[in-house]
Amino acid sequence: MEDYRNYLSDLIHRYRHRVDFLTIRLEKAEGSNIVLRSNQIETLSEGISLGGQVRACYKGGWGFATFNDLTQLTERIEDAITSACLVGDDETILAPVSPIQISCKLPLTGLNPRLIPLFDKKQLCDHYNRILGENNPQITTTKVSYQDSQQTVLLATSEGSMIDQSWIDCEMRFSATAKNGELVQTGRETIGTRKAYEDLTKLETQVESAAKRAVNALTLPSVKGGTYDVVIDPILTGLFVHEAFGHLSEADMAYENPDLLEVMTMGRKFGKEFLQIFDGAMLEGHRGSYYYDDEGTPATTTQLIKDGVLVGRLHSRETAGKLGEKPTGNARCLKGTDHYPPIVRMTNTWIGRGKTPVADLFTNIKQGVYAANWLGGMTNGEMFTFTAGEAWMIRDGKIAEPVKNVTLSGNVFKTLANIEAIGDDFYWDESGGCGKGGQSGLSVGCGGPSLRIKDVVIGGES
Repeated sequence: MEDYRNYLSDLIHRYRHRVDFLTIRLEKAEGSNIVLRSNQIETLSEGISLGGQVRACYKGGWGFATFNDLTQLTERIEDAITSACLVGDDETILAPVSPIQISCKLPLTGLNPRLIPLFDKKQLCDHYNRILGENNPQITTTKVSYQDSQQTVLLATSEGSMIDQSWIDCEMRFSATAKNGELVQTGRETIGTRKAYEDLTKLETQVESAAKRAVNALTLPSVKGGTYDVVIDPILTGLFVHEAFGHLSEADMAYENPDLLEVMTMGRKFGKEFLQIFDGAMLEGHRGSYYYDDEGTPATTTQLIKDGVLVGRLHSRETAGKLGEKPTGNARCLKGTDHYPPIVRMTNTWIGRGKTPVADLFTNIKQGVYAANWLGGMTNGEMFTFTAGEAWMIRDGKIAEPVKNVTLSGNVFKTLANIEAIGDDFYWDESGGCGKGGQSGLSVGCGGPSLRIKDVVIGGES
């Protein structure tokens, strides 16, 4: 990327007087991708790409163009500027950020996966695939996927920033589908890391667990649908805080929806005094971590809820400027592709650790549900529905028989208010791939402790 610094700097200097704001983002990426389905290889590839994007803002109007050929970069700059000038008819309002010139690299704690031969990665996938397929004859389909990437981004802005940033990211996904007659059940596990290739080795226990959950679910009774007091494990807590609350904290969602902006009024109480919620890329070693976002804003840690009260939200420079708040470094675009501009995205989102011993979370629950892990979920504004990967009934304060097909539904604000206790445990789930605005698979981290929540709607058999 050093070879391109002067070139981008010259182009920015040449064109910056024609617009209010101009950025050029150049990304170099290389990576491996392997997908095995049962005994078949679906994907086995290595790739290298070099491309980027141009963003221009004039009188509040944005122009955007992408390129994968540097010889066409001047034409793409002209395209972005022309588009911005055509739509701009107001005022450009961007929260101020101090310009910076820096080169930074997120540290590894072990082996760089880019130094591991593709043959060895394929053998690792084969090993895990055998564990899935040989676990039980009722397993009919297995899937193992592996991907790693090394990305380097050079960002130049008309305000004088020149930021060179690089990192490693890798992930593995495992699933097993078991069948008994017409009954089909699936178990899944996902592991991600930005630390070391070794984090993807020695996962036999997690892989075997995915297969066993699929088989065991064939004979488990379904939960009886109704309203229950519920205890959720830290993995489900991470999913809940990301999907149900985190997206509502993204300021572009609120800015574009006056009704939501009114609901998400600073100072509004959403939970009890022990509820603390955060988001931030400043934390090192997580999949949503970085030093600067895709607008050149330094990473921060933003407290969203403090003592149960809304105190913050996540911003790009534009949303921060228009709402009169500070930028938080949450403008992100999907890595490995040039097709998307940065939008407001979460990084690492978590609920703060509580003080209640986990065993005490179950106390005095006569009949409830303990839900752990996750299979999937969806949100629609304030409403959410999540499917647990595993679940058990709670009877007289104790974990009792396992059940299946447990879905948790509700309104996020009512659910936050119904959190009765927060456990003293904590777990970071690095398996997240966040989707928004057509940009799916953005690396994020989710974390939290176990939670006790009253009056949760559980879907199951009537």
